Amino acid sequence: MKNFKAIALLLTLVMLLSVALTGCGEKELIKVRLSEVTHSVFYAPQYVAISEGFFAEEGLEVELINGQGADKVMTALLSDQVEIGFMGPEASVYVYNQGKDDHAVNFAQLTQRDGSFLVAREPMPNFSFEDLRGKNIIGGRKGGMPEMTFEYVLRQHGIDPVKDANVRTDIQFAVMAGAFTGGEGDFVTLFEPVAASLEKEGKGYIVASIGAEAGYIPYTCYSAKKSYIEKNPEVIQKFTNAIYNTM
Repeated sequence: MKNFKAIALLLTLVMLLSVALTGCGEKELIKVRLSEVTHSVFYAPQYVAISEGFFAEEGLEVELINGQGADKVMTALLSDQVEIGFMGPEASVYVYNQGKDDHAVNFAQLTQRDGSFLVAREPMPNFSFEDLRGKNIIGGRKGGMPEMTFEYVLRQHGIDPVKDANVRTDIQFAVMAGAFTGGEGDFVTLFEPVAASLEKEGKGYIVASIGAEAGYIPYTCYSAKKSYIEKNPEVIQKFTNAIYNTM
């Protein structure tokens, strides 16, 4: 009986020690706040990285925030409301050109084409970019990647975005669809799933893919402040690993 009790006690101690060691071995995840320019199926790998545990495998816990526009994402990044911003690479260039010491630095890329679609008010099965001459087009924020890419596409088709058409840049990114359905503009450039939603509701019709027309470009990137990258190089590397492992 004494031997039995001794063995039972020993087994209990081994089990407790095992649980304790396992608990000690679990590292707390590093929390990272990420602000995205918009929520779109275009950024599917990012959502898969969160939902399927690719960030967790790297020891990161990512909190995703919809910034609704590159300007708002950059503001959140520079004011330390988030650690990482996800937007067009041009935003970091603008901040750098302002001479800011602790500027934003692009460190990874997710998309390499424009994800927007040109939406018309009526079905246009034989659409040509010539149909845009003399029209009002809601194109997005001036100097933003979507708007600049769209202007590039227009020029590739021989259309001057100022002289031959009116590309409007006075409507904020987050309300472009609402402005269009409210009667503003003849055409609008929209991301998915908004473009398809308008078509399903009979309020707009996709006539062209801006990405197919523009070709390969560094379209949407991850950015962090220079100081954050210098202090947390392992976090930046882990974040990048998770994104590319997902893809």
